[in-house]
Amino acid sequence: MMRVALPVLLVLTLVACDTPGPGFRGIDPVRISVGKSTFDVRVDGRRAQAIRLNMEWAPRPAAVAPRAVAAIEQVSGCRVARLDGDQAVILAKLECGTDTAPRRPGPRAFDCEVEPLGGGLADLTCRPVI
Repeated sequence: MMRVALPVLLVLTLVACDTPGPGFRGIDPVRISVGKSTFDVRVDGRRAQAIRLNMEWAPRPAAVAPRAVAAIEQVSGCRVARLDGDQAVILAKLECGTDTAPRRPGPRAFDCEVEPLGGGLADLTCRPVI
């Protein structure tokens, strides 16, 4: 019995790695890489979810959060007003201003480079991956 249960459990665990939360089901993700992290970002109105896909050994939230914010802002076109979650699944409340509605992205992928400028600022350069 154990010979069958272990592979089935392993497959089920791997399948759940990129499953969006209930509020984001049915929304196509946009895959984007920022620094060492790769995310699937889903945007629904003024909310966004970023699921980190890559393996990193014990990443700190302080290291992953700025990358998640950059990814969400690039995909949504809005500013992240509030961030919640952990190193794997990040939820954001978006601030898009009064005249701008968030973009509903199509299935695209981006490769981004973060260049620290100092003082907590960074330059983000993203290129679409075709």
